Amino acid sequence: MSVSRCLIKALFLVAFSVFLTGCNWVVMSPSGDIAAQQADLIVWATILMLIIVIPVIALTFFFAWRYRASNTKATYKPDWDHSTHLELVIWAAPLAIIIALGAMTWVSTHQLDPYRPLSRIDEGKPIPEGVEPLEVQVVAMDWKWLFFYPEYDIAVVNELAAPLDRPIKFKITATTMMNSFYIPALAGQIYAMGGMETKLHAVINEPGVFDGFSANYSGAGFNGMRFKFHGMTEADFDAWRDKVKREGQPMTRPIYKQLALPSEYEPVRYYRTVMPGLYDKILNRCVDPGTLCMKDMMKSHTQHAAHKLDAGEHYAH
Repeated sequence: MSVSRCLIKALFLVAFSVFLTGCNWVVMSPSGDIAAQQADLIVWATILMLIIVIPVIALTFFFAWRYRASNTKATYKPDWDHSTHLELVIWAAPLAIIIALGAMTWVSTHQLDPYRPLSRIDEGKPIPEGVEPLEVQVVAMDWKWLFFYPEYDIAVVNELAAPLDRPIKFKITATTMMNSFYIPALAGQIYAMGGMETKLHAVINEPGVFDGFSANYSGAGFNGMRFKFHGMTEADFDAWRDKVKREGQPMTRPIYKQLALPSEYEPVRYYRTVMPGLYDKILNRCVDPGTLCMKDMMKSHTQHAAHKLDAGEHYAH
């Protein structure tokens, strides 16, 4: 992290610590590069807005004091109605702030697009050659989180881990109602929706145990949809993975169906193997045998529509 970036964050935190001493500052002091860039965006947007807000508030008090009824020395001009210099300040300053905010938002919206693969693991640190992202498939359930690691053929309920400085590619869906996947120390929140897949790219740069939770109300067990995200060294991550393999049970279709039933405050569960293609079946709503997957249904409809179009063109000729 650069000196200027640290200084700006320090000034921002000091300025508001008096008012928010009891708050958790993880959003403004995260441990992942994506969340850190998002925190920088919040800081700069706030500074730009304060350029207008602070003078306006200060001038409000100044005018109230300067032109109070008891101040007989204040200039009284009841017929005054225009000042070119004042108009320029009133309109030019906010316009400049809006342009700056718009440009900053435009650039950051593209740079921090959750679907965009990472181009670096930290400030000034490009992704090392040959390093592939760790894919994690996320399923929001009633009311727990299920994480698949297809690279290692394991699954975990209500616990997530990743090695430091390795890009993570999340694929996110839900079994029923819409939810929101959020680890403040890692990256911004992104929605999980049944029958749909969203994506998030992120990286964790500092070791630790961080909170993850649902940021979208989803019913009675919503408050229990919390999990711990572990940022680990490569060796610790390998040990954690071995622990899952050693202590877990196989995730078969019947076990998944039982897990999919609504339940609250589920403990951490490990699964050493996973039924082939289970995440894809959850996404396409065809876990039950004999159920037509949504992707096959859409493919069939597309082919049928194309066939009808070809038949119509043939008839026209």
